Amino acid sequence: MDNSYQGVMARKNEIMKKAIGIDYTEFQITPLAFDYEKMMAYGGYTFDKIREIQKEQGVGNTPLYELKNITELVRKLSPKGKGARIFLKDEAANPSGSFKARRAAVSVYHAKKNGYKGVVAATSGNYGAAVASQAAMQGLDCIIVQEAFDSRGVYQPEIMEKGRACEAYGSEVLQLSVGPELFYVFLRTLEETGYFNASLYTPFGIAGIETLGVEIAEQVMERTGRKPDKVVVTHAGGGNLTGTARGLKRAGCHDTEVIGASIDLEGLHMASDNDFNKKSFTTGHTGFGVPFATWPDRADVPKNAARPLRYMDRYVTVTQGEAFYVTEMLAILEGLERGPAGNTSLAAAIPLAREMDEDQIIVVQETEYTGAGKHLNAQLSFAMKNGIHVYLGDPRESVPGKSIVLPDHPSKLFVKEYPVDRLRSTYLKNIKANFDINGFTEVDWQFLQDELNTSLENIKKLLAGKE
Repeated sequence: MDNSYQGVMARKNEIMKKAIGIDYTEFQITPLAFDYEKMMAYGGYTFDKIREIQKEQGVGNTPLYELKNITELVRKLSPKGKGARIFLKDEAANPSGSFKARRAAVSVYHAKKNGYKGVVAATSGNYGAAVASQAAMQGLDCIIVQEAFDSRGVYQPEIMEKGRACEAYGSEVLQLSVGPELFYVFLRTLEETGYFNASLYTPFGIAGIETLGVEIAEQVMERTGRKPDKVVVTHAGGGNLTGTARGLKRAGCHDTEVIGASIDLEGLHMASDNDFNKKSFTTGHTGFGVPFATWPDRADVPKNAARPLRYMDRYVTVTQGEAFYVTEMLAILEGLERGPAGNTSLAAAIPLAREMDEDQIIVVQETEYTGAGKHLNAQLSFAMKNGIHVYLGDPRESVPGKSIVLPDHPSKLFVKEYPVDRLRSTYLKNIKANFDINGFTEVDWQFLQDELNTSLENIKKLLAGKE
């Protein structure tokens, strides 16, 4: 067998089909269009069954906190009558400390049900910890393939923390340097072990997050007697936003605005050895958020179940300094010390709440666990050792990879709009580069309308280069 890079890549579809057990050709309608809802229903897991699986594994039903002190601060900084109530869904209460336990619970259950002896996941860490935790509960072997360090062998503190978490749950962790060998090692591991690919992007994984959206709707209604006006979701690979939005719609929240939020790391490349340790955030940044929205099928499965542009009403970014600042704010004002990923959304929710009326409700959709390596002091110290200038001031002055500016006053928290039509336009450029649009059928055009959640008229305008 040819185990060279080229040889393994040539077998990737065969390896994936065996490791997931899904024949994706069942869903293909045309070379472009595929039946998304049929794919999401694959496996036959009803919503009630998913809830049952998660409950059995201690996943879900996490607390919803009203951030009363932060809301009071926001109202002091807002015009009279403005300053929405801010709620936070505490996903750190899951067994592995993040919302990703929801997708891992379903994936690992499916692996065991179908006779796999173990599971493999490629991840920077949080999802790895979730898979490792669930595998331990289900008595399956687990291997985590983690992109962990640069060519000098230097780890980010947060990545080191996540690797330790995976090992604590009994997983074998294969740590690699940044680069294309990650996918190669991942494929070889799947092929050699015969284990299940517990990918972030299968229908099981995305369906597992729908419970989060439903819980938000149920708990907000129970607490306030109304549905949330806005839900802010940390956006990276798209599964978090996709699953949460589907759950909100399932619960009848059709008018709730779903807002994606990412750390602005424009100019840094997520797979660059030179840039790898210049990023203080390993996920939830634009290096994942933009490419995965504009070309979802770059994932480790033939058809990604995470399709954020189907569900995203608005996309905003915040800076690294603002997310660090809000991490400390949450601890000091609300007594909740949580990791940086969910605080990306909180950093966005605060200025968004200032735009809203006092009787409106905005929900921060997740938190994650914290620890020594995820703490802002460790991250900022690491940044300074890597030549990043860290100071207090106006975060709008920050330059990714060169400076991190923590606000010197909470009034300086802001969001930067990233037009959703710009994401749609880039998606369509990728379509034009890979398909002959002149041969598109009515089915293809309808698929694009569903994919981009917009009108055919707008699609034609964007294809003509008019944002």
